[in-house]
Amino acid sequence: MTKDSEFARAREHMVHTQLELRDIRNPRVLAAMRKIPRHEFVPEESRKHAYADAPLPIGDSQTISQPYIVALMTQLLELEPADTVLEIGTGSGYQAAILAELTKQVYSLERLSPLAQRARGLLDRLGYTNVVVLERDGSLGLPEHAPYDAIVVTAAAPKAPQALKEQLAESGRLVVPVGGREGQMLERWTREGGRVAVEEMVPVAFVPLVGVQGWEEPQSPRPSRRRKWFGRG
Repeated sequence: MTKDSEFARAREHMVHTQLELRDIRNPRVLAAMRKIPRHEFVPEESRKHAYADAPLPIGDSQTISQPYIVALMTQLLELEPADTVLEIGTGSGYQAAILAELTKQVYSLERLSPLAQRARGLLDRLGYTNVVVLERDGSLGLPEHAPYDAIVVTAAAPKAPQALKEQLAESGRLVVPVGGREGQMLERWTREGGRVAVEEMVPVAFVPLVGVQGWEEPQSPRPSRRRKWFGRG
């Protein structure tokens, strides 16, 4: 069996056991998770674990999120093919690739230059022409391309950034982990009639969102013994 065949089998097993047997039902999300080679987005030494039910380190004290969390956050966005999406926290670029499969245009913001450069190169190599990776303070969003049909934040904020809520289109959805450094609640904000309303989804644990409307300064994440760090894109 070739390496590509092994990875394809591992990817199918991931989708069935980690997603379909849980609460991921959106067929477009499942198809994207089946298609995208997650092993390409992790360091060489971690590829044998690429389809495990866990986050993995990607360098610069960051991680690629657990597959289930990527699928859950994507499902909560309720994406349509014509949507324009903003991602905060490019990380490995994996979440951006999933979004690119499902929408017309993706803008992805990353504050760490090495991650942004690696993700940009990989997404280009894989043929994702509808993703733009920029090095920015993600907590402030990207007002020059607003409004967005959906915004996803792959790092934890002390509260949902006001700048991101303001950049939502009518009926737009913002999915963001909100809380302290050791644990958060995944929230979904929806703009309707000029107002935004919030729903609480599930407890999570992400690395901090650093920025003007996030945490003031980076700190090395110290995972709780009771929680997994779900990480970044």
